[in-house]
Amino acid sequence: MTSNSANDTQWEDLKARWQELSDLGGIGSLLGWDQSTYLPAGAAAGRSRQQSLLSRMAHARATDAGYGKLLDTAQNRTDLSPAQTRMVALARKNFEEATRFPADFVAAWSQHGGDSYSAWTTARPANDFARMVPYLEKSRDFSLQAAGYFPEFSDPMDYFIDQSDEGMTAQQVGDVFSKLREALVPLADAVIGAGTPRTDFMGRHYDSAMQLKFGESVIRDYGYDFERGRQDLTHHPFMTRLGGQDVRITTRVKENDPTEALYSTLHEAGHALYEQGVSEEYLGTPIGGGVSSGVHESQSRLWENQVGRSRAFWAAYFGKFRDAFPEQLAGVSEDEMHRAVNTVARSLIRTDADELTYNLHVITRYELERQLLGGGLAVRDLNDAWHAAYEQNLGLRAPSDVDGALQDVHWYFGSIGGAFQGYTLGNVLSAQFYAAAENANPGLEGDIARADFSRLHGWLKENVYAPGGLYKPAELVERATGQAMTVEPYLKYLRGKYGELYGVS
Repeated sequence: MTSNSANDTQWEDLKARWQELSDLGGIGSLLGWDQSTYLPAGAAAGRSRQQSLLSRMAHARATDAGYGKLLDTAQNRTDLSPAQTRMVALARKNFEEATRFPADFVAAWSQHGGDSYSAWTTARPANDFARMVPYLEKSRDFSLQAAGYFPEFSDPMDYFIDQSDEGMTAQQVGDVFSKLREALVPLADAVIGAGTPRTDFMGRHYDSAMQLKFGESVIRDYGYDFERGRQDLTHHPFMTRLGGQDVRITTRVKENDPTEALYSTLHEAGHALYEQGVSEEYLGTPIGGGVSSGVHESQSRLWENQVGRSRAFWAAYFGKFRDAFPEQLAGVSEDEMHRAVNTVARSLIRTDADELTYNLHVITRYELERQLLGGGLAVRDLNDAWHAAYEQNLGLRAPSDVDGALQDVHWYFGSIGGAFQGYTLGNVLSAQFYAAAENANPGLEGDIARADFSRLHGWLKENVYAPGGLYKPAELVERATGQAMTVEPYLKYLRGKYGELYGVS
C-alpha cells in the first residue's frame, strides 16, 4: 500500500467498514458453527431468530449509503496499489449485489435457512424426506427469487456459480464434467473389474478418541495451527473462519471405519491451511479469504488425496497408525493399508466415495440442481429422480432417504444452486496445483515419506494461500501453474496411480 493511502482518512474509514462487515460475518459463522456442534436441540428456533436478526443488521451495514459513497471515492482514485484496487473492485461488486436484495428478503431467507437446517437434523436420522419437501420448495423459491434480482444472468445457475466460482458459467462447468465423465467411467469400470483389495481390517473396532488423536497429529505435521483453530464433531464436517485468527474444523467418527474421521480431518484441514495462510495484511478486507469454492476445494482434496492417500504418506504414518491400533492392524502390511484406502467401488455416499467415482456423485447433484432451478423437476419428485440418477450413473439404488437425497446438508441451509460444482473443479485443480508444486520442488514424494511437508506447504502458501482474493480465480490458477485450468493433470494423476495399483491402463 502506498504511504499516502495508508494514512488517508477516507481509506481508513473504508478499512474500518470492511473489518466491521468481516466481524459480522464471523459472528454469523460462530452462530452456525455452534448450531452444527453444541447447540441444544430445544434452542433451534431461537438460533434461527438470532441468525435472521444478524443477517438483517449485516445487510443494512453492507448497503449503507455512506459506505457506497466511500466506495465511489475510492474507485475514482489513481494512487491505489494493485491490492487496494482489487479490494475496492470486489467491495463494489459485493455492494451492488447486496443493494439489490430487500432487507426483508435477506432476513426471511436467513431465518428459513436456520429453520431448514434444524429440520434436516431430525428428518435425516428419521429417514423422512417427505418432511423436508416444503422446506426445499421454499429454498427453491428463495433461490429463484435471489437469482431474479440479477437479470444479466439468463440462467439462474450461472448466477449461483458466479457467486462461488467467479467468472465461470454453467456451460464451462458442463464442458469440464463432460470430459471427466467420458474419461472416468471406463477407467472406474476397468479398476472395479480388476478386483478388490483386502479391507477386512477396516471394519474392526477403532476407538474414537484414538482416531481423533491420530488425525490431529497428522494435521499438526501438515501445518494446521491449533493456536488459531480447533477441531470438533458434527453431522457433516466443515471448515469455518470465525475471525481473522480463528479458523476451525469439524469431523465425524465411525468406530468401525477409521478412514471416516481421518480423511474428514485431512480434508477440512486442507481448507483451513488455505484460510490460515492468507496474508495477514488482507484479513478483514474483501480479499481476506479463499478466492473461490473450486480453488478452496482443490486444497482440501490435495491434502486428503494427493498427499493423504499416497504411498509416501503411508510410508510415513503406517507405523504410527499401527502403534495406535496394534490389535486391529495385526498382520496388516503397509502396502495393504495403502491399497485399502484406495479401494474403488460404486457407492451411495459422496463423502465416502473413492477418487474415481467421486465426481459422478457431484455430477449427479449438479444436474439435479439444474433441473430443480429450471423447472424440469418438482421438489416432491427429487427423491425419485435421485434414485434414477444413481442407478444410471453408478448402478446403485439407495435403500433409504438417509443415503439418498437427505445425505448432503447443502440444500438444507436454505439455498439451491451452485453448491456442488466446486467439488469437482477442486479435484481438477488439486492435481494441477500439486504438479506445479512438484515441478518447482523436485522430490516432494520423498518429503512426504519423511512426514516433511514444509516445501509443499510453503509453495502452496506463497502461490495459492497468501494472495487470498487478490486475483480472480482463473488468474490465480494461471499465475500459480503457468496455464489455465485443464483436466489433463488430474486425469494423468488418476491413470498413473490406479494403473499402478490395479494393473489397468
